[in-house]
Amino acid sequence: MAAVRIKDHWAEQRLFLTRLVVAASCVGILTAVVLTRLVQLQIVQYDYFSAQSQGNRIRIEPVPATRGLILDRNGRVLAENQASFGLELTPEQVPDIDDTLRRLADLGLLKADELPEIRRRINARRRFDTIAIREHLNDEEVALFAVKRPYFDGVEIRARLSRFYPYGPALAHALGYVGGISADDQREIDAVAYAGTSHIGKVSVERAFERELHGNVGREQVLVNARGRSLQTLERQSALPGQDLVLGLDLDAQLAAWAGLAGRRGAVVAIDPANGEVLTFVSSPAFDPNAISAGLSRKAYSALLEDIDKPLLNRALRGTYPPGSTIKPIIALAGLAEGVTTAEERVACRGYFMLPGSQHRYRDWKPEGHGMVDLYSSIEQSCDVYYYTLARNLGIERMAAYLSKFGLGGLTGIELPGERGGLVPTPAWKRRAFSRAANQVWFPGETVIAGIGQGYLLVTPLQLATATATIAARGQRFEPTMLHALRDPITGTVTPVTAGTLAPVTVPDAAYWDHVIEGMHRVMQGARGTARAVGLNAPFQMAGKSGTAQVFSIAQNEKYKAAEVAERLRDHALFVAFAPLEQPRIAVAVVIENGESGSKIAAPIARQVMEAYLRKGGA
Repeated sequence: MAAVRIKDHWAEQRLFLTRLVVAASCVGILTAVVLTRLVQLQIVQYDYFSAQSQGNRIRIEPVPATRGLILDRNGRVLAENQASFGLELTPEQVPDIDDTLRRLADLGLLKADELPEIRRRINARRRFDTIAIREHLNDEEVALFAVKRPYFDGVEIRARLSRFYPYGPALAHALGYVGGISADDQREIDAVAYAGTSHIGKVSVERAFERELHGNVGREQVLVNARGRSLQTLERQSALPGQDLVLGLDLDAQLAAWAGLAGRRGAVVAIDPANGEVLTFVSSPAFDPNAISAGLSRKAYSALLEDIDKPLLNRALRGTYPPGSTIKPIIALAGLAEGVTTAEERVACRGYFMLPGSQHRYRDWKPEGHGMVDLYSSIEQSCDVYYYTLARNLGIERMAAYLSKFGLGGLTGIELPGERGGLVPTPAWKRRAFSRAANQVWFPGETVIAGIGQGYLLVTPLQLATATATIAARGQRFEPTMLHALRDPITGTVTPVTAGTLAPVTVPDAAYWDHVIEGMHRVMQGARGTARAVGLNAPFQMAGKSGTAQVFSIAQNEKYKAAEVAERLRDHALFVAFAPLEQPRIAVAVVIENGESGSKIAAPIARQVMEAYLRKGGA
């Protein structure tokens, strides 16, 4: 007989109740989780997710500031901003950046060899920053991209202001240029302040006054569609434009200097002796700053670097040359101040100088000699023997001390980056400079030739102009400055800028300045002055000093014949001058590489520059 199973209602009821409790607990827990998350999203994190939501619809874009203008001292524009079209890319909106760049290159809108640099710039910026990848599109290129635009998400054509230099190479080394922000620049700048900015000052004035020229970036809220394209500007905070720079440069004098150099290798620097403002700053040959700012190809930039005439070298600031006879006025002043000579004391010039116990002849530029020469005629005729004698009597230490007082052998303090200091040699310097003991000895003959600006002595054109301005101002010294004033671009308010002063050059008797300046006056307007041909019929009285610096030495029994010497081994031509004689308003230094004759080649350029500046009253 089969067993009969009796149903346990109580057990089934307990099981049911247990399952009900478990299920209810699960529902309760899940409900609590959902409610908690809901509270977190809707209440606790409301502001955050609200902003995120807006970000999907509204984009904040930087508004780059307009770069300040650069003007000459008379208000003429030397560097301005012009509208141009460019391609800009926003990385977060581009599905495949490499593919996009490659396709733009295929269209001819980018150059293949530029892609790595463009990629580097993109990687260096934030993904939501808009980055300029091509500038100065012509009408045909704008039309080409407009047709293809639907295939390039995240790439736009935008009108921007780009830098333009109306006088091109004539002011290239004075103003410098702007260029794309490099990796080195990126490490130095404030990323927020430069948001939306693609260019930065690279050299010279554009670099030195980058902070004043840059301005403050603005912001705008832009309504965008689902693909990130701009639909409407909702709100705009305008950028604050950079300040305008009013330079001390006089455009007429600058162009006169540029025309005078006419493709020669050299430099012209002019300074106002009364305040240190740089009136002319030319280095030749130069380059087209507009081409560099627009972006040179690698090939074109390499051609500039490899050019034998070095157009990228700022000779006014970084070129170093033996000063030749242009330092004789300083050596003469040192002789007077140290009591080694007087203005009337005369030296016999037979065409050469010999140190006691030596048969070596230090030759004068005039083989037959100048006869009896005093301080005035020594400067007027540039007698080498007079200065061989004076240098031996002064000694290298005292000569070096006076040359240094005039700013030679050290940085002038001008704002421009990259200045070279030149060299005023001393026995101590020679011991440091050479490793072999035999080369560390200072020889008496090195003192003798230093007296006519040869040997190890090296100066820059800027230093020569500064030293000449110091003579013109009878010892008063200023740090040379490119800046005359700052102008507010909104209000037009002009704020003058004053150059820093330096320790003056003092001498025991103020008449010593008169002696030296009279000698320089005779150079240009004396009966036997080395530059009298240039000084004739000048509309103002002026003072000057010619210089010719050897590039290589010739043997004792040989004569220098320019026609038999390679062009790049011929003497450098130098000239320094200031005018008007009584109240100098301009001091100028001219250096022409391998120009051979300071009085014939460099002096006419100095006069052209002085006339261009002074004919309108030196405004």
